[in-house]
This record gives sequence, structure tokens and C-alpha cells, in this order.
Amino acid sequence: LVVTRFAIEVGFRHIDSAHAYRNEEQVGQAIRSKIADGTVKREDIFYTSKLWSTSLQPELVQSALEKSLKSLQLDYVDLYLIHTPVPLKPGEEILPTGEDGKLILDSVDLRHTWEALEKCKDAGLTKSIGVSNFNHKQLEKILNKPGLKYKPVCNQVECHPYLNQSKLLEFCKSHDIVLVAYGALGAQRSSKWVNPNYPILLEDPVLCAIAKKHKQTPALVALRYQIQRGVVVLAKSYNKKRIRENIQVMISGAVGRGLLSSILHKGHSLSSSQTILE
Repeated sequence: LVVTRFAIEVGFRHIDSAHAYRNEEQVGQAIRSKIADGTVKREDIFYTSKLWSTSLQPELVQSALEKSLKSLQLDYVDLYLIHTPVPLKPGEEILPTGEDGKLILDSVDLRHTWEALEKCKDAGLTKSIGVSNFNHKQLEKILNKPGLKYKPVCNQVECHPYLNQSKLLEFCKSHDIVLVAYGALGAQRSSKWVNPNYPILLEDPVLCAIAKKHKQTPALVALRYQIQRGVVVLAKSYNKKRIRENIQVMISGAVGRGLLSSILHKGHSLSSSQTILE
């Protein structure tokens, strides 16, 4: 709550969250408080939410979005994404598991899920729709769907110098799909996901040498790297000093309007100092 309010105060305008993060109520409070005190108007904020894997059955999509809107106490989101192309057993559990401890998968045709997202856009519940963690074959399945009404405006994936997603970026650009990078400062160091013996991105000698040469931090160099490739960056931090630093690279890169324009709904504009927070 405090971090989101501070981020808005220093200029961030793109707030990225999701039902699975279990923080939308607090994020919504922060957004509404900054609207109430006159810092921003609702149309200044670009809010992204995501459809979790337990709600990929078409009949569950709209109610899942409405649940997020109720938590946020907002009338609409600006962007709604399929969080992951891996369907899980419907229910209240975020990660439903069986007695063997393994995830319980579901069977869903994501083309039908996409049709349900299109209906949410038509209903005014979201301004734009997209995907997350999709590879190019999964994207093609949506793009080649008979009767496609709206194509994905973006694909949000892990992307950083150690995982630069160059082929996926090329594919997305060829279809006018924006690549949005999470984990831009390196993968989370959780032992569940990453071998602790793997190198740490922000300690990379090449990155550190570039940062030293330009009198910047390695984190800012990693963020600027993405911006110059035409990638939209989600800069995640709970540290106020780093939040201020992160927005400086966006300002110097004049990123706001140019890179986000293709995913903003008509009439929604951002200045170059208004960028992204996860």
C-alpha cells in the first residue's frame, strides 16, 4: 500500500498486479487514495491485472475479472492478461495439489478462454487484453484462431540479459505485439525456481563494467538495455531509493509514450516520466 502510493507520487503510472499476487485490495486502496488527494485521475493510471490458471475455463473468466475489480474497487482495468497458459483445477486454491503433492492440471482450449476475454473487453471491463508466459506456438494458436476479434496486445515474460528472449521478441514485433519484461533485474533467487549456484545478474562483471563507465548502477543499465530493444519493463522494488532510481532511466530513455502507445487504449496517454511498477 505504502510502496504503491509512493511510486505514484514519484511518477509511475503503470501498475502491474494479479489475482494470484493476493494484493489487489491493497493496490486498489493506494490507487484510489492518490486519486482522492488529486495526485492523479483514474485515466492517468494504467492498471494491469491477470487471469489466474484456475479460471481459464471460459465460463469462469468474466467472474474472475469482476472479482479483481471488486477487490480493487475500480470500474475497469486497462489491461487483462492470461497469466499463464497452464490450466489448473478450478477452485479457490491458487496452486491446487493432489495427495502426491503434484499440481492438479485442467484441460482447456485457450482459444475459448481468449474468446471469453474478448467478451470482457466488449463489456467494458477491460480496455485491452493480452497474454503472459506464452511461447510463439501458443501465441500462434491465438493469432490463427478462426473468428479472432482482438489479437493479444502484449506478451509478458521473464526477460533479462541472461534470458533475452530475442527470438520471441522478434516474433512479437513481427505481429505488432509488445513484449513486456518481468524479472528484468534477474530471476528471483528462490531455491524453488533458481539454482543458488547460478550467477547473479547484477554482479555480472560486464554489466558492472558498463555501469561504472557510465556512472550508473548495474540495475539501471539492465533496465536501459531492455528499453533500447523496444521492450516494456516492469521494475519491481519495495525500496524507495531504488524506485526513484528506476524511474530516472525511464525519463532519460523517453520511454513512456513511445513504447506503451501500442497497448494503451484510445485517448489514454502517458508522458515520458510515467512508466511501470510491478
